[in-house]
Order: sequence, then C-alpha cells, then structure tokens
Amino acid sequence: MPDHAEPPQTSPPGSVADASAPRASRRPVKAVLFDFHGTLAQVEEPRQWVTQAAAACGVTLDRVRATSLADRLLTAGRAGGPLPARVPPRLAELWADRDLYAHAHRAAYTGLAETVDAGIEGFADALYERLLVAEGWLPYPDAAPTLAALRDAGVRVAVVSNIGFDLRPHFDAWGLTDLVDAFVLSYEVGRCKPDPAIFWRACGMLGVDPEQTLMVGDTPADAGAVAAGCAVLVLPAADPGRENGLGAVLDLALST
Repeated sequence: MPDHAEPPQTSPPGSVADASAPRASRRPVKAVLFDFHGTLAQVEEPRQWVTQAAAACGVTLDRVRATSLADRLLTAGRAGGPLPARVPPRLAELWADRDLYAHAHRAAYTGLAETVDAGIEGFADALYERLLVAEGWLPYPDAAPTLAALRDAGVRVAVVSNIGFDLRPHFDAWGLTDLVDAFVLSYEVGRCKPDPAIFWRACGMLGVDPEQTLMVGDTPADAGAVAAGCAVLVLPAADPGRENGLGAVLDLALST
C-alpha cells in the first residue's frame, strides 16, 4: 500500500502534489494512464473465486470448506491478491519473471496454488482460469463513467499494467474497449512498473509528452511514473463494488 506519511513542503516535478497545483505550474493534461488491478477493477471475492473454480472441476464446495480453502490460497499467493507468504525455491525464477512472460505468470500462480492440497483434480489451473475471464473480475463502479468523461473531453487513455495475460477481452466484455486508446502490458513490452521505460512507452503510444500525462494507480510501482516525468495520483484501496475515488481523476485532468 502507498505510504501516507506527510509530504515534504516542496515536491519534485510530476509528483502528486504538483498535479493539484495551479495549472500554470504544469502543462494541461492530455492523457491519463491507468493501472488495472486495484484501480479500474478488482478480483472477485475469494470464496466466490474458489467456489467457481471448484465447480469448473465438477466439485461443489460448501461454505465452510470454500472459506477454508480461500484463506489458505490467499496465504499461498493469489494473482490480484496478497503477495505469497513464502515463494518455494522451485518457483523463485518463475515468480521473478511472472509479469514478463505469460508462461511464467501461469506457472508461478498455479505452482503456488498447488502448495495447498485441495484434493480437487485440476483445481490450480481452474483457479488461474478465473483470471482470464471477465467474470473473475469486478470493474469499480466509477471506472466506466470516468473513462467515458475523459473520452468526451478528448483526453487520451492507456491501461498500463504489470501482468502476464491479455486484458483486452475483459474490456471487450465490459464494453469499455472503445474508451481505451492503448494497452501497455508488461509481458508484451518487456518492462515492468516502476521502470520509467514502461511509462515512456505508453506516452509514445498515445503521442503525448510525459509532462502532459497523469498516471493513476494504487501502489508505489505506479508512483514510479514520477521518474518518467508524469504527474501521479495514488488512489486508496477499495473493496470490490465500491467507488475508489476515480472521480478525482476528472478534477485533475479536466480542470482549467
């Protein structure tokens, strides 16, 4: 989670404080880069995740067993969820490369799931498959209105994510694809946040300067866009189905 310590009195160019300063201190925002998980969408509730994966394997779980399995799997490490309490040595290399290669992402997370003995054949793969379908995620309720308002205002939009699979089918299913100008996914571009190169790549794809760009996310990795010259807005954590403050993006990007 981001550090909520008091900021210094002076902030470097491109910082969060700079984004809310008088407009004369910064060029107008022409593009917004959005993180995906924790910013535009959240993974489904853990017990639902486990129940649906088990059902895909032909097994019906009662509430108690589903809750127990969900707790153990969250401790082991869930994509889009908490980091694993421990990464087994045999998975260390895959874990390090998970956001750079699709095969490493799948193998790392299925490997972690397999450390939990659920007694269900094919369960680890079924859990991973929930990531790959739109039904396994919940867009935040303010995501679509925010993206639509930016499109109406002529502000260009990119989704910039550290991830090992394609997000485009999710946006297609949610009817949001036409509101996004570019997808900049770590496994496709070979760079992960907070590396400035991934933010520069996004700005290049949108045809805008970093100084005219706002990065919106929920982690310190997203705040790495400051080093690329972008302004940054770090949002608070929010549960699935609840607004997470995306309206603030419009205050910063569309104010005159």
